[in-house]
Amino acid sequence: GLTSHDLVLFLRRRFKIKKVGHAGTLDPMATGVLVMLLGNATKLSNKFISDDKEYEGSMRLGIKTDSHDKEGKVISSKDISGIKEESVRESFRAFLGDIEQVPPMVSAVKYKGKKLYQLARRGVEVERKPRPIHIYNIEIKSIDLPIVSFSVCCSKGTYIRKLADDIGERLGCGAHLTSLRRLRSGRFGIDKAIPFADLKDFDEERLGEHIIQ
Repeated sequence: GLTSHDLVLFLRRRFKIKKVGHAGTLDPMATGVLVMLLGNATKLSNKFISDDKEYEGSMRLGIKTDSHDKEGKVISSKDISGIKEESVRESFRAFLGDIEQVPPMVSAVKYKGKKLYQLARRGVEVERKPRPIHIYNIEIKSIDLPIVSFSVCCSKGTYIRKLADDIGERLGCGAHLTSLRRLRSGRFGIDKAIPFADLKDFDEERLGEHIIQ
């Protein structure tokens, strides 16, 4: 899928904008809101990156992958016939509030100056320190085993695919993320977002109509 960096490059080239950034990476398999920062607004990236995020997604129980999502390599598979719905609901509830999360190896978190995903590509795994995050709300939308659909509102720095993996670990069967859509980043919701397919047809004037000063 389209990466956050791809979108930065597109805006730079298409609209001849030198400074382009964004307020929080979206994984290639994810869709939804990506707040783009143009020109001097790139100086405000830390402010926007700190905003809470809201997502909807789905996960598959019983299969664990190295990247914690469907694009990774399967590293274990377990029978889930003994998993009850109430156990799934209890596991989700356990992740509400202040928790600590170990960042995934396939991530841009740095270790001794190198990004973790660069080490992961070479087959190297290093110990990562847990980081404090906050889950404001996590809600199961549907359970159709092995698939569980959910929504979550969380603090910055939360990896939803790692959350799915951790829920799978708590259930004892493993799990991975199968879909993810960011519905909101701070005050920017998906209802006001510009689909990339539309953005490709914009000229500079049309783009200007959507820029928030």
